[in-house]
Amino acid sequence: MNNKAFKTRQQLIDNGQLNAKPYSVISEAYIALHNEQLDSVHIPHSDVYYVRAALEKHSGFVFPLNLVEKAMKAEGWRDRQIKHNVV
Repeated sequence: MNNKAFKTRQQLIDNGQLNAKPYSVISEAYIALHNEQLDSVHIPHSDVYYVRAALEKHSGFVFPLNLVEKAMKAEGWRDRQIKHNVV
């Protein structure tokens, strides 16, 4: 794995990239919310954030959300909502 492509949390903070795409969707979501176009923003499933946190814990690097989600899908994960039958 080429670690030069990945950055630590501190490197992202120092470069002002931690809250920017592809590491975060917050700034994109705020802009879309302001423009009343929030539906146009892809907000990853919470599972993606949990997996990324585990990867960071084990590797020391913060992976871009889109790469984590892409890898999860390649491994068979699907973003499906479970429908419960309520009686």
